[in-house]
Amino acid sequence: MALVSDNPTYIVVYHFARWFASLFGRVDVSGIDNVPSCGCIIACNHQSFLDPPLVGSSLDKEAFFFARKTLFKNPLLGWTLRSCNTIPVDRDGGSDVAAFKRVFTVLREGRSLLMFPEGTRSRDGQLQEAQAGIGLIACKTRVPVVPVRVFGAGKLLPRGSFLPRPGTRLSVVFGQAMPPEEIDPGPRHPERFLEASRRVMRRIALAQELPECLA
Repeated sequence: MALVSDNPTYIVVYHFARWFASLFGRVDVSGIDNVPSCGCIIACNHQSFLDPPLVGSSLDKEAFFFARKTLFKNPLLGWTLRSCNTIPVDRDGGSDVAAFKRVFTVLREGRSLLMFPEGTRSRDGQLQEAQAGIGLIACKTRVPVVPVRVFGAGKLLPRGSFLPRPGTRLSVVFGQAMPPEEIDPGPRHPERFLEASRRVMRRIALAQELPECLA
């Protein structure tokens, strides 16, 4: 799979992420054909700091990402994040109007945006309750949402750990894209955006890890 990009920093980080993952484990990717060529949200479970580069390096085109604004205070890290299409957002996310405007522009331009419906990393590797953010963006932009489930990242680099654990098998499973009408319960629903997020999480939960014999 060849990355389509003319961004030298993105290309370097992309290939470094692929090398790093393969150095400490084995990476199996399935369902990549489910990612549409149009603008879409890629919705993934969140186990580890490795999730964004792991999913991003599984795609054949550039994606956009979120990161909290505090990470941009470091000059080198901030420059790298911006060069890799990362959108700074306030920690609560809900009140960051500038970030949401940037997101709407990105999706209208036909780009992919990686989001984590859970909002934060899981402490035990299990799926968490969805937050309303992804539902709001999906309902407002009316773009498809691709449910993605990552297996193994929480074992390779668990929350609170800074050293990877070698020998871990990693799987990235892309499910079938959800059209807007499958996601949005409608403006009359009392918890419209939260329910939309929950529908996405239910689809993420359905993803199954590829059996070893087929990997």
